[in-house]
Amino acid sequence: MKITDVQAIYPKYMHVPSSWRSSLWQIVVKIETNVGVFGYGYGGGGLASVAIVNNHFKELLIGKNIESKDDISEIWEHLYFESIPYGRKGIAIMALSGVDLALWDLLGKAEGTPVYNLVGTRNKQSVQSYATGTDIEWYAELGFTGHKFPHRWRNDLDYDTAVLSAERSRGLIGKNGKVMIDTYMSWDAEVTTRMSEQLKDFNIYWFEDVLEPDKLEAQSLLRPNVKPTLLAGGEHEFTHHGFQTIADNKALDLWQPDITWCGGITAALKIMQIAEHENIPVVPHRGGEVWGLHFIVSSDCENLAEILPGTREETKDELWIGEPEYFEGYIEPTDKPGFGVAPNLSMLR
Repeated sequence: MKITDVQAIYPKYMHVPSSWRSSLWQIVVKIETNVGVFGYGYGGGGLASVAIVNNHFKELLIGKNIESKDDISEIWEHLYFESIPYGRKGIAIMALSGVDLALWDLLGKAEGTPVYNLVGTRNKQSVQSYATGTDIEWYAELGFTGHKFPHRWRNDLDYDTAVLSAERSRGLIGKNGKVMIDTYMSWDAEVTTRMSEQLKDFNIYWFEDVLEPDKLEAQSLLRPNVKPTLLAGGEHEFTHHGFQTIADNKALDLWQPDITWCGGITAALKIMQIAEHENIPVVPHRGGEVWGLHFIVSSDCENLAEILPGTREETKDELWIGEPEYFEGYIEPTDKPGFGVAPNLSMLR
């Protein structure tokens, strides 16, 4: 197969996460071939990534052969090298993620097999899931046995709000369920240490993104202060090069690469190799989406996937058709070729 066309599109979202404003949420990448097989991928970076894919990567991709995983890996290295002057991290790698995932989808469709069969030997059937968000009563009704709640630090009153939220979550999830806290880089070392003391009765599985991602030495020093709670992070890190730096600094107890941001499955496989060498558990950010789910079931990732159900009353954009449904706290990919999903074309016009 030869690549004949590449197109990145920013969907017509009606409900964009506020942190990404109106133009920086996820993109759809479509790659077509001369034999009529095409693949879809999902990347980050919004309109900026669309420009990178359509005005730089496309020129590098037209005419490339795709017959194997090795071809995908070679293309990844080529795009990474050519984008070094403006890339290495951030939006360029988010754009590369969309291209990489579209190539995996394309190869799966060409071979008539799910992507998880291309990733490796499937070693998980259903994946235990945890719900991220604020509507814990609804998540408990849906059967989730894991919950991650957001907690942004503003002032000293937030010690009490963290305790109240943890108590509520633990009460509804049960004593054997997993409870986690996402701080979105709003805690510091002092707050994190004190939080670990005040929350010790709730058996918190991990504190996520307590510091900014470049403060690796500070995170390394903080790790022993909060045990047995783990310090988790990595959604804001990029490629295996970035995660090697995390490993070298012994900065985190648990890694959370986002498959649609970190460089796609090609990068995730290399990140996983480093994690295995360092004996670090990996739980992909937004792993309940098909892009992460196919990777989880055929790799040595933890048997845990993040779902973002929103709230009971919330309206969400339905971009992908054919996504697997979570049930009683578990989810598994379908056996359709590729990732098994197609975009809602009404959002791409």
